[in-house]
Amino acid sequence: MFDATTILAYKGKNKAVIGGDGQVTFGNSVLKGNATKIRTLHNGKILAGFAGSTADAFNLFDMFEDFLETKKGDILKSVVEFSKAWRKDKVLRRLEAMMIVLNNEHIFILTGNGDVVEPEDGEIASIGSGGNFAISAARALKQHANLDEEELVRESLKIAADLCIYTNHNIKTLTLIGEDK
Repeated sequence: MFDATTILAYKGKNKAVIGGDGQVTFGNSVLKGNATKIRTLHNGKILAGFAGSTADAFNLFDMFEDFLETKKGDILKSVVEFSKAWRKDKVLRRLEAMMIVLNNEHIFILTGNGDVVEPEDGEIASIGSGGNFAISAARALKQHANLDEEELVRESLKIAADLCIYTNHNIKTLTLIGEDK
């Protein structure tokens, strides 16, 4: 579990959305409240979010982007090759970090242990210290509220921020519109 952030992704019927809070902590202090921990990759066709050290995030985002380029944007092939490379690298595999990557077809959680996890429901994934709060809220809102994908992510992250001391209300989201929409 990483104390510093909450990232939530939802691959819905019409949109793929990723969101994250802005809090960066060091021990028991808040260093920054408006960090951006999500980004678009591969010409805006892939969304990614990161939990862990900020400096490590830039390295891993760039490394994953290289795999996307090599694999011509094929997210499935890219996550497998990226995870192998992350696990084999003696320095990178020690990072206490996790990533979520998604497009309109797939959503994955990636770790330095070589894990490539597609959520059981194939729709909702979360990482970070507030991840369990966010995913619980997202599942409940998906079942009982009539929210679009971005609203669901935003509201779920607000609930996580109310509960997790390492998550704040400075929420940012990125969205991919379904290709046939």
